[in-house]
Amino acid sequence: MDRIGVVDTMFARYDMGAEAVDELASCPGHGTVFEVVRRTVPGFKDLGVEAKRLIEVDGCRIVVALGMPGRAAIDQVCAHEASQGIMLAQLLTNTHVLEVFVHETEEDDPSRLAGVCADRSRKHARNAYWMLYEPEQLTRRAGLGVRQGYEDAGPLAP
Repeated sequence: MDRIGVVDTMFARYDMGAEAVDELASCPGHGTVFEVVRRTVPGFKDLGVEAKRLIEVDGCRIVVALGMPGRAAIDQVCAHEASQGIMLAQLLTNTHVLEVFVHETEEDDPSRLAGVCADRSRKHARNAYWMLYEPEQLTRRAGLGVRQGYEDAGPLAP
């Protein structure tokens, strides 16, 4: 059975991992073709190594890495460093790790921010499923300005 990894953090103010796991549970083949392996780490700088462990130790074919950088300038710097770690994990394992960050600075209204977290987590979990089992779904959406967390931007007119 294939495995899809989900790694999230305690630092996040929203349980993005639960959203991703729930979305994957609604995908065809859950429990028969693939299973979900979830891990939670303290902060987003820990995501890269845990994604790598999910791939190398737990045999995950793809990983969704979810994090929520805070509002402080140092949080933005740390998010950049975490992103570098996630990219390195991908390159070292030749496996996709979908980085799903929701920055606290994206929305001032907590309920809108929660909505962005839920939407982005679910859509990227679905993207991970599509990458493994239905890549034509991604190709069909190429150039359409599809967004995760917000309404689609739409395509540009030629």
